[in-house]
Amino acid sequence: MNTKTESVDRQSTRTEEEWRERLTPQQYEILRRGGTEPPFTGEYAFSKADGTYRCAACGHQLFSSEAKFESGTGWPSFTEPAFAENVELRSDDSHDMVRTEVRCRHCDSHLGHVFDDGPGRSGQRYCINSAALSLQPLQEAR
Repeated sequence: MNTKTESVDRQSTRTEEEWRERLTPQQYEILRRGGTEPPFTGEYAFSKADGTYRCAACGHQLFSSEAKFESGTGWPSFTEPAFAENVELRSDDSHDMVRTEVRCRHCDSHLGHVFDDGPGRSGQRYCINSAALSLQPLQEAR
């Protein structure tokens, strides 16, 4: 998996061809086309590593490992974003369902969906594709 991160000064101006060159085929399908990885297959589905989860496309900080929990769904799940200003929520009625899509506010990449069945005060479960994330281990985040 491509986990390289970089500054985001020109993320919104990338062409689709530039995204194809930068991302793995799976990342491109998920981040740029709104796809979903199969459950229980993602790199971070069962990860217990401490750190900050960043957008795999642009590197912006999104979620903290402190908010990650085992939901039993097969995708990394978080109770809340660590950096709410870096995520955008949109209505999604694709696949004959009504859901709330989670996107990176900086590069407009699809990350996953949020549901109202999570633990914690908010009751939300941010269900995020592993391929949309890059984990920055805690020792590197300092």
